[in-house]
Amino acid sequence: MSKKFYITTAIDYANGSPHLGHAYEKVLTDIVARFRRMMGDEVKFLTGLDEHGQKVQMSAQKQGVAPIEICDRLAGEFQGLCQRLEISNDDYIRTTQARHKAVVQEILQKLYDKGEIYKSDYNGFYSVRQEQFVTEKEKVDGKWPEIYGDVVEVTETNYFFKLAQYQDWLIETIEKNESMIYPRFRSADVLQFLKKEDLNDLCISRPKERLEWGIELPFDTGFVTYVWFDALTNYITGAGYGTDEFEKHWPADYHVIGKDILVPPHAVYWPIMLKALDIELPKHFLVHGWWLSSGAKMSKSTGDVVNPLDLIEQFGADAFRYFVTREMNVGQDSEFSLELFMSRYNSDLANDLGNLVSRLLNMGGRYTEGKVPAVSVDETPEQELRKLWSEIGGELVDLYENFQFHKALDRIFTFISGINKYAETRAPWKLAKSEDPADRAKLETSLAYMAEALRLGVVLLTPVMPAISSKVRQLIGAEDFAMLDGQLEWGTTLEGKSLGEKTILFPRPERPKA
Repeated sequence: MSKKFYITTAIDYANGSPHLGHAYEKVLTDIVARFRRMMGDEVKFLTGLDEHGQKVQMSAQKQGVAPIEICDRLAGEFQGLCQRLEISNDDYIRTTQARHKAVVQEILQKLYDKGEIYKSDYNGFYSVRQEQFVTEKEKVDGKWPEIYGDVVEVTETNYFFKLAQYQDWLIETIEKNESMIYPRFRSADVLQFLKKEDLNDLCISRPKERLEWGIELPFDTGFVTYVWFDALTNYITGAGYGTDEFEKHWPADYHVIGKDILVPPHAVYWPIMLKALDIELPKHFLVHGWWLSSGAKMSKSTGDVVNPLDLIEQFGADAFRYFVTREMNVGQDSEFSLELFMSRYNSDLANDLGNLVSRLLNMGGRYTEGKVPAVSVDETPEQELRKLWSEIGGELVDLYENFQFHKALDRIFTFISGINKYAETRAPWKLAKSEDPADRAKLETSLAYMAEALRLGVVLLTPVMPAISSKVRQLIGAEDFAMLDGQLEWGTTLEGKSLGEKTILFPRPERPKA
């Protein structure tokens, strides 16, 4: 019986076009989802768009259009990015959808009926950029940090969720469950936040005279709900909350999020919301770092962003997916530059993998009538290549299980380099000049070994580079597969299979413009 596996990305906010961070988070989540499917799990993979809030309303007013028009356009852009990146999500949620509005209003009514939500006056400071209330203690050297943008003083009546009463429970829960947040050092960040000072109750509404673009509170239609109470709920909406599907999918196995939205929304607000609703907590949060440029975070505010569609257009989705996965140690920050991208593209992809495939197809067409020959020799070069695969192949599943994708790719390409080394050692192009039957046997064996080693090498490259891996299998006569069972074992299943025509997998385009 297959195991259910539910994984989500954070939903993107409808206040700008997709950038590198959005693309990376989707690729990372997609790799986990594809790997779990290979391991036999029944995967549900959710991503989507967060469409309500003051920034969307303000943008619409500025442009003279309805907020939904902006959201529809951006939903098209983000869904287009998913398609271009070969993201295998099973569902795409928009917080303007009727199914989501119904769930948000249902849980708000439940919490209100339980006495978890109350009405009160508020006098304080409000960050328009972050769409949240802030306090004087958040100032640095007497000034509001740049992250808050314009901060204004407001006095208004709102509804509040009794967040503070769950503080001790949440601290105990996180301390008892060390694996809840990956990497584990992020748990320390959350606990430091929780233990530093008492939590305040959470303001969950905005009066309609200030914000109309949101989901109405079911118990007071003069207010709409606050962005996080709307946005975070998408995870249970996507799991089918209120239907028979919910028990099949919930709790989520992993919420994949950036480190900037771990505290407080995902690690504080969300668990407490679920606790108050008597809903089981998600099993894990997978928290990734930021992409940096010269040591500083890429951001729209500085104009230092990378349009992933430009790189995909020029180099293909798989090359982009390979680069961001190879360079980012999940949980840490990583540097992005076009120089680094080009180095990986030329060295790992074009030279090591691309030339290896091209070389095999060329020699197979010339020397063995376009067929994978039989193996008849087992000498030191063959034994060393099998030994290298035994060492590397035995590590890969564990590396994937522990989100060490950058290390897994390093090991896979170490093996691909080993195949190239084997080819240089056997030198079939020299053996082809000999009329000695022993040399003919070595030539045929060498091409068979190169083909089988390539088949093995792209098995766990598949979650990262699905299209290229499938293309390589097609070119060497290997069948596509759904499950990992038996795929990592050295064998002779390719014997007699037809090789494809010589193919350039990674053309060398001009360097992209900065």
